[in-house]
Amino acid sequence: MMILNNLFPVFALIGLGALLKHIHLTGESFLNSSDRLVYFIFFPAMLFWKIGSTPSADNGATDLIAAAICAVGSVYLISAICLKLFKVSNFVAGSFSQSCYRFNTYVGMAVILNAMGETGVSRFGILIGFIIPIINVLAVSTLIWYAGQTIDFRKRLRITLRALISNPLIIGCLAGMAYSRTVGEFPVFLDNTFRLAAMIALPLALLSIGGTLTLRNLKTHLGQAFLGSTVKLLVLPIVGWFFLKAFDASPLSFQVGMLFFTLPASPAIIVLSSQLNSDTEFASAAIVLSTLMSFFSMSAALLTF
Repeated sequence: MMILNNLFPVFALIGLGALLKHIHLTGESFLNSSDRLVYFIFFPAMLFWKIGSTPSADNGATDLIAAAICAVGSVYLISAICLKLFKVSNFVAGSFSQSCYRFNTYVGMAVILNAMGETGVSRFGILIGFIIPIINVLAVSTLIWYAGQTIDFRKRLRITLRALISNPLIIGCLAGMAYSRTVGEFPVFLDNTFRLAAMIALPLALLSIGGTLTLRNLKTHLGQAFLGSTVKLLVLPIVGWFFLKAFDASPLSFQVGMLFFTLPASPAIIVLSSQLNSDTEFASAAIVLSTLMSFFSMSAALLTF
């Protein structure tokens, strides 16, 4: 029942998003607009509110942050080995690398909210505030390395900094931690405003995910997409479990960490891949397959609770 209660609502909304797109009740214009609203407005506002209203929100998360950084770094090296071992082309390499460790924040927040409530959401929000910058640096560095063009150090630094500074999710998390430390609670009128905004964020995000999923590119890239998804949903959780144990993670950090490690690949892979000359069709295939397979990886994570 735990799996049904916590995962069914998430995948039901993703499926509804796909259905609405298929029967033309939504279209590209709606999905693009809703995705921007979620990414730039509603989701950062929700992160700021959830973290900011938790007293000393960043206390107790060190074990989770350390384990996640070590696990993601290890899997990044494993993905680099896979690039050579399985002779992944330069054009696909940047997208493949991201598919091994870049995670879907929206799905994570929805599942953790269902399974663990506000405490889990706050801990997850703190984690992503630290891990997203690291993942962006790894992703941009790999994409530039395999882009097939010479890019000087200043331009590399500019691209990386832009990916960090302009990320609304990072801003929302860090602002929430700062607010938690300096103020700690919201006035009732602001608390009610953020609560209403948060009600929009996750359903709209999940519908948008479903609407953007397509099986069109899966057949062409099935083998490598399956490899990337296996690294993301099997190897990363195993490596992550080891580091959570090594850092003696608290029960809360362990549960949040295991769900984090089993999340599907992020749709943001397509955005960076298109900007830095990597294969967006592979990225699309990897996202679809990873999303479908993540039902089983997240189910396994929930069974450890």
